[in-house]
Amino acid sequence: MTAEDSRWMTRALSLARRGIDTVAPNPAVGCVIVADGQMVGEGWHQRAGTAHAEILALQMAGARAAAATAYVTLEPCCHFGRTGPCTTALITAGIRRVVIAMLDPDRRVAGQGVSALRAAGLVVDSGLLEASAEALNPGYLQRTRVGRPWVRCKMAMSLDGRTAMASGESQWITSPQARQDVQHLRARSTAIMTGIETVLADNPSLIVRLPSVDAAQQPLRIVCDSRLRMPATARLLHLPGQTVIAHGEDCLLPEPSLRQLDHVQFLPLPLTREGRIELPALIRSLAQRGVNDLLVESGQTLAGALLVDGLIDEFWFYMAPRLLGNGARGLLQLPGISALADTPELSIVDCRAVGPDWRLIARPVRGEK
Repeated sequence: MTAEDSRWMTRALSLARRGIDTVAPNPAVGCVIVADGQMVGEGWHQRAGTAHAEILALQMAGARAAAATAYVTLEPCCHFGRTGPCTTALITAGIRRVVIAMLDPDRRVAGQGVSALRAAGLVVDSGLLEASAEALNPGYLQRTRVGRPWVRCKMAMSLDGRTAMASGESQWITSPQARQDVQHLRARSTAIMTGIETVLADNPSLIVRLPSVDAAQQPLRIVCDSRLRMPATARLLHLPGQTVIAHGEDCLLPEPSLRQLDHVQFLPLPLTREGRIELPALIRSLAQRGVNDLLVESGQTLAGALLVDGLIDEFWFYMAPRLLGNGARGLLQLPGISALADTPELSIVDCRAVGPDWRLIARPVRGEK
């Protein structure tokens, strides 16, 4: 493959990123069609259930697609879902060559798209800028490959690592710019999870406040509530979107006022000896529901438990330039650590200013130290 191939695939990847806020639970995909060295069509998947990137690019290209090359960030689908197979559309349009960044691990595709294209006489090359394509859809790829969503934990803190005053006051530690950045993080998530203590203390909404995200696209809300203490008046139960309350399987039936609420589901799960939700079972259940990207916005207890269980893939720390003092609440509850050698190690993968605050993205280091 040539430098020109890399140039056009870079453009396709850039297009795919435009759909990150609105495409969940589908993967973000971009496509560019090139004829005689010129772009004649391009598109990106914008919303689940709407035309795929290849279809939009072919519509723009029209008759110019004949004998052209298509650059696609993910292997074209070859099955019928809410839309038709993209492989058929590419073949029918007369595309001569298809360059693919990465194969689709979905068992309905998984190389079959490439096979269908080659069987029709098209030249297919794959693996161009594959690492960049993988980075676009970590949740979709992890759920498809190992049956687990990509779990991000968002935490706002002071420079001294505190999340709230001793009284519980925490609004607002970070700036409006940081809170707006969080809206985009929520938008790219299939579900947002918190704990019942956060609901009782802060009464959060856990919705996306962006013009591009409508009521039907709101992420699924998950509340870990082992003893079913959820009040029927909680704000998140009365906002657009679905709410799932994960509770102990031996709990009594929820109160009638809760059972009668629209868009509220109950998920019974086993409890640990400490009486909290069995988090690995919850994560597996969410993957089975099609959750690719799970955002955790919780207090120190749930966040700490997820880290101890090895279930957090990425932290998003928003750090404000202020100090709350040693009486304020800490970041994570990590019991049983007495030596530096036992502390969890993180690798910082991104650091940038967001208004007056700093945003650090860090990933737990797996395996032996």
